[in-house]
Amino acid sequence: MNIRKSGLIGLALSIVVSAAIAQPAQTRRIAGTIEKADGGTLVVKPQSSDAVTVHLADKVSVYGVSKGAMADLKPNAFIGVGAMPQADGSQRAMQITVFAESQRGLGEGFRPWDRAPNSTMTNGTVDTHVGSVDGPVLTVKYKGGEQKIVVPSDAVILAYSVGDKSELKPGAHIAIIGAKPRADGTLDADRVNVGRGDIVPR
Repeated sequence: MNIRKSGLIGLALSIVVSAAIAQPAQTRRIAGTIEKADGGTLVVKPQSSDAVTVHLADKVSVYGVSKGAMADLKPNAFIGVGAMPQADGSQRAMQITVFAESQRGLGEGFRPWDRAPNSTMTNGTVDTHVGSVDGPVLTVKYKGGEQKIVVPSDAVILAYSVGDKSELKPGAHIAIIGAKPRADGTLDADRVNVGRGDIVPR
């Protein structure tokens, strides 16, 4: 192998390695029950996997998740809608989350949802709320577009509110979106959603 070819291969390998190092670690979604809470560390047991240790950020954000109602879906509310697309171009809601005001803008936009094949997620602001034979129809606007959302009677409605770290105690049901893995297999989290009453956040 000549020196020039060897140099090119070495350069290519260097680029691949550098790109791999530059890529952020894959984040994880964790949902389960707190088994142990010790200061800034939680031991969380998901339903179908082994317990995992989660290290909380010093200024971790905690949001309580409660049962919501149709009355919460009012104009200017910032919501997230998991839905299935309909033949007429609208989205039929499966789950709606009414975010706390401090979460306005979180994940704004329209994209695929990972809960069911072909499902979608719309995060945006309620513009209009009108009635129809199939249930209320919301116009949800976001930067660059809008979606018509049909809300059937069986849609799950959840409401977020600012919580407190004291709610993160054994027995509490929690969900962490975007947990960052450490090399030792534990996780870092800067936000935790905790269920209130009989709500189990996902």
